[in-house]
Amino acid sequence: MKIRTITCFTDPGWPLEAGELRKLGKFIADLRAELESAGYEVQTSRLATVPFPHLIPEGNPDSLVDLARSLEELGLAAGFDYLSLGPALPEQPHSFQAIPAALGKTDNVFFSGSLLTVRGEISLSAARASAEIIQKASSITRDGFTNLRFAALANVPPGAPFFPAAYHDKGRPTFALGMQAADLAVEAVNNSKTLHECRLNLVEQIENNASKLTRITADPSRDRGIKFGGIDFTLAPFPEVEQSIGTAFERLGIARVGHHGSLAAAAFLTNCLKSAKFHKAGFNGLFMPVLEDAVLAERAGEGTLTIADLLLYSTVCGTGLDTIPLPGDTTAAQIYPLLLDLAALARRLDKPLTARLMPLPGKAVGDPTNFDFPFFANSRVMRLEAHNLGGLLGEDQFLDIN
Repeated sequence: MKIRTITCFTDPGWPLEAGELRKLGKFIADLRAELESAGYEVQTSRLATVPFPHLIPEGNPDSLVDLARSLEELGLAAGFDYLSLGPALPEQPHSFQAIPAALGKTDNVFFSGSLLTVRGEISLSAARASAEIIQKASSITRDGFTNLRFAALANVPPGAPFFPAAYHDKGRPTFALGMQAADLAVEAVNNSKTLHECRLNLVEQIENNASKLTRITADPSRDRGIKFGGIDFTLAPFPEVEQSIGTAFERLGIARVGHHGSLAAAAFLTNCLKSAKFHKAGFNGLFMPVLEDAVLAERAGEGTLTIADLLLYSTVCGTGLDTIPLPGDTTAAQIYPLLLDLAALARRLDKPLTARLMPLPGKAVGDPTNFDFPFFANSRVMRLEAHNLGGLLGEDQFLDIN
Protein backbone atom coordinates (compact mmCIF):
# COMPACT_ATOMS: atom_id res chain seq x y z
CA MET A 1 0.00 0.00 0.00
CA LYS A 2 1.20 3.48 -0.89
CA ILE A 3 -0.10 7.02 -0.87
CA ARG A 4 -0.81 7.85 -4.51
CA THR A 5 -1.30 11.54 -3.78
CA ILE A 6 -1.44 14.25 -1.17
CA THR A 7 -3.80 16.71 -2.81
CA CYS A 8 -4.13 20.29 -1.60
CA PHE A 9 -7.30 22.22 -2.47
CA THR A 10 -7.41 26.00 -2.68
CA ASP A 11 -8.88 29.07 -4.34
CA PRO A 12 -5.71 30.68 -5.73
CA GLY A 13 -7.42 33.76 -7.16
CA TRP A 14 -6.45 35.29 -10.46
CA PRO A 15 -3.86 36.61 -11.00
CA LEU A 16 -2.28 33.82 -9.00
CA GLU A 17 -0.62 34.59 -5.69
CA ALA A 18 2.84 32.99 -5.79
CA GLY A 19 3.45 33.47 -2.07
CA GLU A 20 0.29 31.57 -1.14
CA LEU A 21 1.22 28.69 -3.46
CA ARG A 22 4.69 28.51 -1.90
CA LYS A 23 3.11 28.40 1.57
CA LEU A 24 0.86 25.51 0.56
CA GLY A 25 3.76 23.73 -1.13
CA LYS A 26 5.85 24.00 2.02
CA PHE A 27 3.01 22.62 4.13
CA ILE A 28 2.56 19.61 1.83
CA ALA A 29 6.32 19.01 1.58
CA ASP A 30 6.63 18.91 5.37
CA LEU A 31 3.65 16.56 5.64
CA ARG A 32 5.06 14.34 2.91
CA ALA A 33 8.36 14.05 4.76
CA GLU A 34 6.55 13.11 7.98
CA LEU A 35 4.44 10.46 6.24
CA GLU A 36 7.52 8.98 4.61
CA SER A 37 9.35 8.89 7.94
CA ALA A 38 6.37 6.90 9.28
CA GLY A 39 6.94 4.29 6.56
CA TYR A 40 4.51 5.40 3.85
CA GLU A 41 5.74 5.91 0.32
CA VAL A 42 4.20 9.07 -1.15
CA GLN A 43 4.18 9.07 -4.93
CA THR A 44 2.97 12.58 -5.76
CA SER A 45 1.81 15.87 -4.31
CA ARG A 46 -0.90 17.75 -6.20
CA LEU A 47 -2.77 21.04 -6.16
CA ALA A 48 -6.43 21.45 -7.16
CA THR A 49 -8.23 24.77 -7.52
CA VAL A 50 -11.81 25.92 -7.68
CA PRO A 51 -13.39 25.32 -11.11
CA PHE A 52 -11.58 27.57 -13.55
CA PRO A 53 -14.80 29.31 -14.74
CA HIS A 54 -14.90 30.88 -11.25
CA LEU A 55 -11.42 32.31 -11.82
CA ILE A 56 -11.90 33.51 -15.40
CA PRO A 57 -15.65 33.82 -15.96
CA GLU A 58 -15.25 34.77 -19.61
CA GLY A 59 -13.56 31.39 -20.19
CA ASN A 60 -12.03 32.25 -23.55
CA PRO A 61 -9.16 30.02 -24.78
CA ASP A 62 -6.44 32.66 -24.44
CA SER A 63 -7.38 33.48 -20.84
CA LEU A 64 -7.45 29.81 -19.84
CA VAL A 65 -4.11 29.15 -21.50
CA ASP A 66 -2.59 32.03 -19.56
CA LEU A 67 -4.08 30.75 -16.30
CA ALA A 68 -3.01 27.16 -16.94
CA ARG A 69 0.55 28.06 -17.88
CA SER A 70 0.88 30.37 -14.88
CA LEU A 71 -0.45 27.70 -12.51
CA GLU A 72 1.90 25.12 -14.00
CA GLU A 73 4.93 27.38 -13.60
CA LEU A 74 4.17 28.56 -10.08
CA GLY A 75 2.77 25.22 -8.90
CA LEU A 76 5.79 23.21 -10.02
CA ALA A 77 8.10 25.81 -8.46
CA ALA A 78 6.16 25.44 -5.18
CA GLY A 79 6.81 21.68 -5.22
CA PHE A 80 3.58 20.27 -6.64
CA ASP A 81 3.92 17.49 -9.22
CA TYR A 82 0.52 17.96 -10.88
CA LEU A 83 -2.11 20.70 -10.96
CA SER A 84 -5.86 20.64 -11.60
CA LEU A 85 -8.01 23.58 -12.68
CA GLY A 86 -11.21 21.67 -12.06
CA PRO A 87 -14.26 21.24 -14.26
CA ALA A 88 -15.88 23.23 -17.01
CA LEU A 89 -19.49 23.92 -15.98
CA PRO A 90 -22.75 23.39 -17.89
CA GLU A 91 -23.91 26.81 -16.71
CA GLN A 92 -21.01 28.31 -18.69
CA PRO A 93 -20.97 26.35 -21.98
CA HIS A 94 -18.04 28.33 -23.39
CA SER A 95 -15.82 26.96 -20.62
CA PHE A 96 -15.71 23.55 -22.34
CA GLN A 97 -14.49 25.06 -25.60
CA ALA A 98 -11.42 26.56 -23.93
CA ILE A 99 -9.98 23.30 -22.56
CA PRO A 100 -8.28 21.70 -25.62
CA ALA A 101 -6.02 24.72 -26.20
CA ALA A 102 -4.97 24.75 -22.52
CA LEU A 103 -4.24 21.01 -22.60
CA GLY A 104 -2.07 21.55 -25.65
CA LYS A 105 -0.02 24.30 -24.00
CA THR A 106 0.71 22.49 -20.72
CA ASP A 107 2.15 19.16 -19.59
CA ASN A 108 1.11 18.83 -15.95
CA VAL A 109 -2.25 20.58 -15.76
CA PHE A 110 -5.46 18.52 -15.56
CA PHE A 111 -9.04 19.48 -16.41
CA SER A 112 -12.50 17.98 -16.25
CA GLY A 113 -16.00 18.68 -17.45
CA SER A 114 -19.13 18.42 -15.31
CA LEU A 115 -22.02 16.57 -16.95
CA LEU A 116 -24.56 17.63 -14.30
CA THR A 117 -25.95 21.06 -13.57
CA VAL A 118 -26.08 22.49 -10.05
CA ARG A 119 -29.71 21.28 -9.96
CA GLY A 120 -28.63 17.72 -10.71
CA GLU A 121 -29.92 17.58 -14.27
CA ILE A 122 -27.84 15.85 -16.94
CA SER A 123 -26.83 18.45 -19.49
CA LEU A 124 -26.89 16.89 -22.95
CA SER A 125 -24.85 19.80 -24.31
CA ALA A 126 -22.20 19.35 -21.58
CA ALA A 127 -21.95 15.63 -22.39
CA ARG A 128 -21.58 16.47 -26.08
CA ALA A 129 -18.97 19.16 -25.32
CA SER A 130 -16.98 16.75 -23.11
CA ALA A 131 -17.03 14.17 -25.90
CA GLU A 132 -15.66 16.79 -28.28
CA ILE A 133 -12.84 17.62 -25.86
CA ILE A 134 -11.88 13.93 -25.68
CA GLN A 135 -11.87 13.64 -29.45
CA LYS A 136 -9.81 16.83 -29.94
CA ALA A 137 -7.36 16.02 -27.15
CA SER A 138 -6.62 12.62 -28.68
CA SER A 139 -4.64 14.25 -31.50
CA ILE A 140 -2.63 16.76 -29.45
CA THR A 141 0.20 14.21 -29.20
CA ARG A 142 0.88 11.28 -31.49
CA ASP A 143 0.28 8.71 -28.73
CA GLY A 144 -3.07 10.07 -27.52
CA PHE A 145 -1.65 10.51 -24.03
CA THR A 146 -3.18 13.97 -23.45
CA ASN A 147 -6.53 12.47 -22.49
CA LEU A 148 -4.89 11.20 -19.32
CA ARG A 149 -5.38 14.81 -18.18
CA PHE A 150 -9.12 15.13 -18.84
CA ALA A 151 -12.19 13.39 -17.45
CA ALA A 152 -15.93 13.85 -17.65
CA LEU A 153 -17.44 14.08 -14.15
CA ALA A 154 -20.89 13.05 -13.00
CA ASN A 155 -22.01 13.79 -9.45
CA VAL A 156 -18.44 14.15 -8.15
CA PRO A 157 -18.22 16.39 -5.06
CA PRO A 158 -15.33 18.75 -4.30
CA GLY A 159 -12.44 17.44 -2.23
CA ALA A 160 -11.82 14.13 -4.03
CA PRO A 161 -8.01 13.79 -4.13
CA PHE A 162 -7.67 11.70 -7.32
CA PHE A 163 -7.02 13.49 -10.61
CA PRO A 164 -8.56 14.53 -12.96
CA ALA A 165 -11.64 14.65 -10.67
CA ALA A 166 -10.09 16.90 -8.00
CA TYR A 167 -11.40 20.42 -7.44
CA HIS A 168 -12.02 22.80 -4.54
CA ASP A 169 -15.34 24.34 -3.57
CA LYS A 170 -14.71 27.45 -1.50
CA GLY A 171 -13.36 28.56 1.84
CA ARG A 172 -10.08 27.76 3.53
CA PRO A 173 -7.54 25.45 1.88
CA THR A 174 -7.86 21.75 2.62
CA PHE A 175 -5.90 18.60 1.84
CA ALA A 176 -6.73 14.93 1.44
CA LEU A 177 -4.94 11.66 0.83
CA GLY A 178 -5.59 9.34 -2.10
CA MET A 179 -4.37 5.78 -1.55
CA GLN A 180 -2.99 3.07 -3.83
CA ALA A 181 -4.38 0.12 -1.93
CA ALA A 182 -5.47 -2.68 -4.28
CA ASP A 183 -2.76 -4.85 -2.71
CA LEU A 184 -4.66 -4.77 0.61
CA ALA A 185 -7.57 -6.51 -1.11
CA VAL A 186 -5.22 -9.10 -2.64
CA GLU A 187 -3.63 -9.79 0.76
CA ALA A 188 -7.01 -10.08 2.47
CA VAL A 189 -8.19 -12.66 -0.06
CA ASN A 190 -4.90 -14.59 0.10
CA ASN A 191 -5.00 -14.79 3.90
CA SER A 192 -8.64 -15.76 4.37
CA LYS A 193 -10.59 -19.01 4.32
CA THR A 194 -14.08 -17.49 4.27
CA LEU A 195 -15.69 -14.35 2.88
CA HIS A 196 -16.45 -13.24 6.42
CA GLU A 197 -12.79 -13.56 7.38
CA CYS A 198 -11.79 -11.73 4.22
CA ARG A 199 -14.09 -8.84 5.09
CA LEU A 200 -12.70 -8.61 8.63
CA ASN A 201 -9.11 -8.71 7.38
CA LEU A 202 -9.63 -6.00 4.77
CA VAL A 203 -11.60 -3.71 7.07
CA GLU A 204 -9.00 -4.11 9.81
CA GLN A 205 -6.14 -3.26 7.44
CA ILE A 206 -7.94 -0.18 6.16
CA GLU A 207 -8.97 1.07 9.58
CA ASN A 208 -5.55 0.52 11.14
CA ASN A 209 -3.76 2.40 8.37
CA ALA A 210 -6.40 5.12 8.28
CA SER A 211 -6.06 5.63 12.02
CA LYS A 212 -2.30 5.99 11.77
CA LEU A 213 -2.54 8.33 8.79
CA THR A 214 -5.16 10.47 10.50
CA ARG A 215 -3.03 10.87 13.61
CA ILE A 216 -0.22 12.20 11.44
CA THR A 217 -2.24 14.40 9.08
CA ALA A 218 -4.69 15.82 11.62
CA ASP A 219 -2.02 16.80 14.15
CA PRO A 220 -3.23 20.24 15.37
CA SER A 221 0.37 21.41 15.86
CA ARG A 222 0.62 21.47 12.06
CA ASP A 223 -2.50 23.55 11.45
CA ARG A 224 -1.60 26.60 9.39
CA GLY A 225 -5.12 27.34 8.27
CA ILE A 226 -5.18 24.19 6.11
CA LYS A 227 -7.89 21.70 7.01
CA PHE A 228 -7.58 17.91 6.79
CA GLY A 229 -10.34 16.78 4.42
CA GLY A 230 -9.99 13.02 4.84
CA ILE A 231 -8.70 9.89 3.09
CA ASP A 232 -9.86 8.31 -0.16
CA PHE A 233 -9.10 4.61 0.34
CA THR A 234 -10.26 3.72 -3.17
CA LEU A 235 -8.54 0.43 -3.96
CA ALA A 236 -6.40 1.90 -6.72
CA PRO A 237 -4.03 -0.55 -8.45
CA PHE A 238 -0.50 -0.46 -9.83
CA PRO A 239 0.44 -2.44 -12.98
CA GLU A 240 1.84 -5.46 -11.15
CA VAL A 241 -0.08 -8.67 -10.48
CA GLU A 242 0.08 -8.46 -6.68
CA GLN A 243 -1.16 -4.86 -6.78
CA SER A 244 -4.05 -5.50 -9.16
CA ILE A 245 -7.72 -5.28 -8.28
CA GLY A 246 -8.21 -7.84 -11.05
CA THR A 247 -6.04 -10.25 -9.08
CA ALA A 248 -8.31 -9.82 -6.05
CA PHE A 249 -11.34 -10.65 -8.22
CA GLU A 250 -9.78 -13.78 -9.62
CA ARG A 251 -8.45 -15.05 -6.30
CA LEU A 252 -11.95 -14.68 -4.92
CA GLY A 253 -12.86 -17.34 -7.46
CA ILE A 254 -13.63 -15.60 -10.78
CA ALA A 255 -11.90 -17.44 -13.62
CA ARG A 256 -11.49 -14.22 -15.63
CA VAL A 257 -12.55 -10.69 -14.75
CA GLY A 258 -15.45 -10.04 -17.07
CA HIS A 259 -17.08 -13.43 -16.54
CA HIS A 260 -20.30 -13.67 -14.55
CA GLY A 261 -19.59 -13.45 -10.86
CA SER A 262 -17.41 -10.38 -11.38
CA LEU A 263 -20.27 -8.08 -10.42
CA ALA A 264 -20.71 -9.94 -7.13
CA ALA A 265 -16.98 -9.72 -6.46
CA ALA A 266 -17.04 -5.97 -7.12
CA ALA A 267 -20.00 -5.51 -4.80
CA PHE A 268 -18.35 -7.56 -2.05
CA LEU A 269 -15.04 -5.69 -2.12
CA THR A 270 -16.77 -2.32 -2.27
CA ASN A 271 -18.98 -3.22 0.67
CA CYS A 272 -15.90 -4.15 2.70
CA LEU A 273 -14.43 -0.75 1.98
CA LYS A 274 -17.66 1.06 2.78
CA SER A 275 -17.86 -0.83 6.10
CA ALA A 276 -14.53 0.58 7.28
CA LYS A 277 -14.79 3.55 9.63
CA PHE A 278 -12.43 6.48 9.10
CA HIS A 279 -12.44 10.12 7.97
CA LYS A 280 -13.46 9.71 4.33
CA ALA A 281 -13.01 11.92 1.30
CA GLY A 282 -13.70 11.33 -2.37
CA PHE A 283 -14.82 8.03 -3.91
CA ASN A 284 -13.83 5.24 -1.49
CA GLY A 285 -14.71 2.43 -3.86
CA LEU A 286 -13.08 0.17 -6.42
CA PHE A 287 -10.88 1.78 -9.03
CA MET A 288 -10.82 -0.26 -12.25
CA PRO A 289 -8.55 1.61 -14.71
CA VAL A 290 -7.82 -0.72 -17.62
CA LEU A 291 -4.36 0.64 -18.41
CA GLU A 292 -3.24 0.94 -14.77
CA ASP A 293 -3.98 -2.64 -13.75
CA ALA A 294 -2.00 -5.63 -15.06
CA VAL A 295 -4.85 -8.13 -14.90
CA LEU A 296 -7.56 -5.77 -16.18
CA ALA A 297 -5.29 -4.81 -19.08
CA GLU A 298 -4.77 -8.48 -19.92
CA ARG A 299 -8.46 -9.34 -19.75
CA ALA A 300 -9.40 -6.32 -21.87
CA GLY A 301 -6.77 -7.35 -24.38
CA GLU A 302 -8.30 -10.83 -24.55
CA GLY A 303 -11.75 -9.35 -25.09
CA THR A 304 -13.04 -10.93 -21.86
CA LEU A 305 -13.54 -7.57 -20.18
CA THR A 306 -15.58 -5.01 -22.12
CA ILE A 307 -16.59 -1.39 -21.70
CA ALA A 308 -20.15 -2.56 -21.02
CA ASP A 309 -18.83 -4.78 -18.22
CA LEU A 310 -16.96 -1.89 -16.63
CA LEU A 311 -20.04 0.31 -16.83
CA LEU A 312 -22.07 -2.45 -15.18
CA TYR A 313 -19.56 -2.86 -12.34
CA SER A 314 -19.71 0.91 -11.78
CA THR A 315 -23.24 0.41 -10.46
CA VAL A 316 -21.92 -1.44 -7.41
CA CYS A 317 -18.39 -0.15 -6.94
CA GLY A 318 -16.20 2.82 -7.52
CA THR A 319 -15.27 5.43 -9.99
CA GLY A 320 -16.63 4.69 -13.45
CA LEU A 321 -14.58 4.28 -16.63
CA ASP A 322 -10.87 5.02 -16.52
CA THR A 323 -7.96 4.85 -18.96
CA ILE A 324 -10.05 3.10 -21.59
CA PRO A 325 -8.09 2.68 -24.88
CA LEU A 326 -10.36 3.42 -27.85
CA PRO A 327 -9.84 3.37 -31.62
CA GLY A 328 -8.21 6.50 -32.99
CA ASP A 329 -11.10 7.20 -35.35
CA THR A 330 -13.69 7.23 -32.54
CA THR A 331 -15.90 10.28 -33.05
CA ALA A 332 -17.32 12.66 -30.49
CA ALA A 333 -20.76 11.48 -31.60
CA GLN A 334 -19.84 7.93 -30.50
CA ILE A 335 -18.36 9.06 -27.18
CA TYR A 336 -21.40 11.19 -26.31
CA PRO A 337 -23.86 8.30 -25.67
CA LEU A 338 -21.35 6.56 -23.40
CA LEU A 339 -21.04 9.72 -21.31
CA LEU A 340 -24.82 9.94 -21.12
CA ASP A 341 -25.00 6.38 -19.79
CA LEU A 342 -22.37 7.15 -17.17
CA ALA A 343 -24.15 10.33 -16.09
CA ALA A 344 -27.48 8.49 -15.88
CA LEU A 345 -25.98 5.88 -13.56
CA ALA A 346 -24.36 8.53 -11.38
CA ARG A 347 -27.58 10.51 -11.07
CA ARG A 348 -29.94 7.58 -10.66
CA LEU A 349 -27.75 5.86 -8.07
CA ASP A 350 -26.60 9.11 -6.46
CA LYS A 351 -22.91 8.21 -6.67
CA PRO A 352 -19.82 9.87 -8.15
CA LEU A 353 -18.59 8.50 -11.49
CA THR A 354 -16.02 9.68 -14.02
CA ALA A 355 -14.99 8.81 -17.55
CA ARG A 356 -11.39 9.10 -18.73
CA LEU A 357 -11.36 7.78 -22.29
CA MET A 358 -8.32 7.56 -24.55
CA PRO A 359 -8.79 7.35 -28.34
CA LEU A 360 -5.35 6.38 -29.70
CA PRO A 361 -4.36 7.90 -33.07
CA GLY A 362 -3.79 5.32 -35.79
CA LYS A 363 -5.04 2.44 -33.64
CA ALA A 364 -7.95 0.14 -34.45
CA VAL A 365 -9.89 -2.33 -32.29
CA GLY A 366 -7.56 -5.10 -31.17
CA ASP A 367 -4.34 -3.21 -31.86
CA PRO A 368 -1.82 -3.29 -29.00
CA THR A 369 -1.15 -0.15 -26.98
CA ASN A 370 2.50 0.81 -26.66
CA PHE A 371 2.79 3.32 -23.84
CA ASP A 372 6.12 3.68 -22.05
CA PHE A 373 4.78 4.93 -18.73
CA PRO A 374 5.48 3.31 -15.35
CA PHE A 375 1.85 3.60 -14.20
CA PHE A 376 0.50 1.82 -17.31
CA ALA A 377 0.18 -1.83 -18.26
CA ASN A 378 -0.25 -2.16 -22.01
CA SER A 379 -3.37 -3.77 -23.39
CA ARG A 380 -5.30 -3.69 -26.67
CA VAL A 381 -7.71 -1.13 -28.07
CA MET A 382 -11.24 -1.85 -26.87
CA ARG A 383 -14.43 -1.85 -28.92
CA LEU A 384 -16.96 0.89 -28.26
CA GLU A 385 -20.50 -0.22 -29.15
CA ALA A 386 -21.96 3.23 -29.70
CA HIS A 387 -23.54 5.12 -32.57
CA ASN A 388 -24.81 8.64 -33.17
CA LEU A 389 -27.84 9.61 -31.12
CA GLY A 390 -30.73 11.33 -32.83
CA GLY A 391 -34.23 12.33 -31.85
CA LEU A 392 -34.75 14.03 -28.52
CA LEU A 393 -31.46 12.73 -27.10
CA GLY A 394 -29.64 14.41 -29.97
CA GLU A 395 -30.79 17.88 -28.96
CA ASP A 396 -29.47 20.36 -26.38
CA GLN A 397 -31.81 19.58 -23.52
CA PHE A 398 -31.64 18.52 -19.87
CA LEU A 399 -32.32 15.00 -18.64
CA ASP A 400 -33.83 14.93 -15.15
CA ILE A 401 -33.81 11.43 -13.61
CA ASN A 402 -33.41 12.14 -9.90
